Amino acid sequence: MPLIQATLNGSKRIASAILEPHGKRQKREEAGFKDSSKEEEHSIVDRQFYPPEMTNERCAQYNANEIERPIETLRKAQKATEDGRGSIDVNRAVVHWFKCDLRTYDNKALHLASKLAKSHDVPLICLHIISPQDYKAHMTSPARVDFVLRTLEVLKQDLAQLNIPLYVETVEKRKAIPDRIFELCEEWGASHLFCNIEYEVDELRREALMTRKGFERNIAVNALHDTCVVTPGELRSGGGSQYAVYSPWYRAWMSHIHQHPHQLDLFDPPSPNPTSALQDLASIFSNPIPPAPPNKSLTDKEKHRFRSLWPAGEHEAQSRLSKFLTEKISLYKATRNYPAANSTAVISVHFAAGTLSARTAVACARSANTTSKLDSGDEGIRGWISELAWRDFYKHVLVHWPYICMNKPFKPEYTNIEFEYDEGLFQKWCQGMTGYPFIDAAMRQMRHMGYMHNRARMAVASFLVKDLLIDGRRGERYFMEHLIDGDFASNNGGWGFSASTGVDPQPYFRIFNPHLQGERFDSEGEYIRKWVPELKGVKGKAIHDPYGRGAEREAKSAGYPRPCVDHKASRERALKRYKEGLGRSTA
Repeated sequence: MPLIQATLNGSKRIASAILEPHGKRQKREEAGFKDSSKEEEHSIVDRQFYPPEMTNERCAQYNANEIERPIETLRKAQKATEDGRGSIDVNRAVVHWFKCDLRTYDNKALHLASKLAKSHDVPLICLHIISPQDYKAHMTSPARVDFVLRTLEVLKQDLAQLNIPLYVETVEKRKAIPDRIFELCEEWGASHLFCNIEYEVDELRREALMTRKGFERNIAVNALHDTCVVTPGELRSGGGSQYAVYSPWYRAWMSHIHQHPHQLDLFDPPSPNPTSALQDLASIFSNPIPPAPPNKSLTDKEKHRFRSLWPAGEHEAQSRLSKFLTEKISLYKATRNYPAANSTAVISVHFAAGTLSARTAVACARSANTTSKLDSGDEGIRGWISELAWRDFYKHVLVHWPYICMNKPFKPEYTNIEFEYDEGLFQKWCQGMTGYPFIDAAMRQMRHMGYMHNRARMAVASFLVKDLLIDGRRGERYFMEHLIDGDFASNNGGWGFSASTGVDPQPYFRIFNPHLQGERFDSEGEYIRKWVPELKGVKGKAIHDPYGRGAEREAKSAGYPRPCVDHKASRERALKRYKEGLGRSTA
């Protein structure tokens, strides 16, 4: 089959997979999906954008390589068009499409776009698309949208100093984004479009579609791996399979970097455009950053709070990283589990928005060490790098087991567990009014800051799933809708760990005692008193269980509630349900 015809056929198939309304697709794929009316009722499955929850059997087909993974769809599209894209001449401009990579430093696609533009003496134009429907489909929090928009303002100024314009436009319908980008490329006379790959299912399919459709329109779409330090798919076990356990994966990850030290080479910022670009592209330079979509807007009070808590842009990201490496990292391993200690880097928001690359973070940490080996030298640096690597790990998992991006847990059989849908208990958890001080402190921190310490994230997730027996996917969604650092792969991985449904999780019979979590990781109650001011007058260990340790009068008079469930009884109920749902008594 001629290349162009194969390309046309391939793009039509991908377009159908991405853009066809899911309601119309349901009959065609009936056998692979289950009745998810309960999940839809409780906003676990959003049918505006996605099909019903798939069956466990369909997940098994992915695991048996019987269904093509989205990353494979993209690879096929790139291979089918490789020669043709390489023969497309550079026209009047080159475009870089910013997505979750809002930085000029150490940005692979931006660097290569600039390099191509400079080699042909044409200007580089940068682009970002605001998609209200993507924000809704991805459950992006208003706080994160605000952070992205503020970051775009900083990025626009930084690029302007290099005579590079940044054009930002709101596209209301997510399926219209590919054609709108091609229209802009044609308007600007750009025949080459660069971007960094995002690994969620919709995004991989979109990149595959755009690779083929771009070629049809004589536009070379160059989608590059840059989000992870080690590209997903590079690491294989001795048997040739993907790793599903972190420890051996991490050893392989370190070994790969040691054998290929160039993996930590950092990319230079783009070269300046000719000064003539200021006049030639004046209309693009003058284009303002649009406001947040109505469905993701903050109040003025919220904007002020988040802007004070989270200054935007890559300069702030680099400053936070530098301060952490010089002032805190040596004690990181010993203190990282204590929310009140303020001993972590608190740069997850920058990883999520792409104002800081994981590669830069690992390279800088290595430079701060006494050795180039990632598993040697300073204990704090080693510990921090091993925590950073979890981000790569969860993205590798997402690529190989894409159904986790389709409302299914990594262990599909865990959807057989009978969960509760008690709205009253769920709201108490959301509001930080469960009567368990450590849990309530964590939830209130998130509602105020759009952020929660990682130890607290594990505790509140375990409490929702195993004490309240509420489907963890509700909590996973709530986190995404409120976190300023919401990242699908990391959030999904964290919830899967705590709920015992994910990759390399804690066994289901390991159930955190919420009182003991507070005693162990906030022994003096400093974190609790900060976020649960009703209890600030409670003395000593009673802060962790005021109604059970003699501080009932203080707690009651301050309006703090009694525990909403009994932990011991809830633990027994959870164990029983897990055993019944799985049909076994082992994890």
